[in-house]
Amino acid sequence: MRSLRIVFMGTPDFAVASLKALIEHNYEVVGVITAPDRPAGRGQAMRQSAVKEYASSLGLNVLQPTNLKAADFLTQLAELKANLQVVVAFRMLPKVVWQMPEYGTFNLHASLLPDYRGAAPINWAIINGEEKTGVTTFFIDEKIDTGAIISQTECAITEQDTAGSLHDTLMILGAELVINTVQRIEKDEAKTVSQKHSEVLKEAPKLSKEHGQIKWNRPIKEIYNQIRGLSPYPVAWTTLVNDEETSYLKVYKAAYTREDHTLPFGKIVGDKRSIKVAVAGGYIWLEEIQLPGKRKMEVKDVLNGLKLEQNAHVL
Repeated sequence: MRSLRIVFMGTPDFAVASLKALIEHNYEVVGVITAPDRPAGRGQAMRQSAVKEYASSLGLNVLQPTNLKAADFLTQLAELKANLQVVVAFRMLPKVVWQMPEYGTFNLHASLLPDYRGAAPINWAIINGEEKTGVTTFFIDEKIDTGAIISQTECAITEQDTAGSLHDTLMILGAELVINTVQRIEKDEAKTVSQKHSEVLKEAPKLSKEHGQIKWNRPIKEIYNQIRGLSPYPVAWTTLVNDEETSYLKVYKAAYTREDHTLPFGKIVGDKRSIKVAVAGGYIWLEEIQLPGKRKMEVKDVLNGLKLEQNAHVL
């Protein structure tokens, strides 16, 4: 049995679950690497990463380098004398960092690699209408998310899942897989499989504002998947046109019904409690939305202060 000294690298809530699991399984975490504090919110107060907050609460040694190739950081990292590095939702590492520990550096990725390499695998799996996804651990190499696979866990994607709910499911599965992977490395039983090379792999690039714009002439299921795949972040959006006034409208939650109609795509059909949008093959029902300067609300509450005119539509 190997004696492990672990450096953990991660930043958001998704990573905290894995770090917590390592601590609760009594592994020796000799250092935590996370993003520098950043200004956030209207007041631009400095905010710590979720990983730093958790690590600091336990008195763990936290490093926050701005440059992962800086000599002073590399010296500090080497002085920790770690023999394994665990990476969850962090930056791309330079070779000098991931090659440092004796037993390697492995990453947890929220997809079934080799599909959905990239920054937003959870979102894209839902946007593309996948029925399953999962988590993968792999040893890091020179390219992004291409290293030899150690282990994978699958999970189903339901039609009601959003990026938020799937994130939470994979966060827990991921923490369990991290422990399983560390145990294999500890026992020197971590057998790997090289990733298959293919030109038809599905990708998960970083999401931009353009990815969030709803195109109401697209098939009904594609629109529905886009909305739930971008909820709660970065959020699907559209332009509401109501009595010649336009508003930027965020759509957090929706449903759909298949139904024949002759209305133009984007036409709003509403009453005092509901809004549905005509699309190809039926209607998208808006359930939770946000107007400029307002908080996110259920549609029935929005309609208490919003009168929809006969010409109301979305672009």
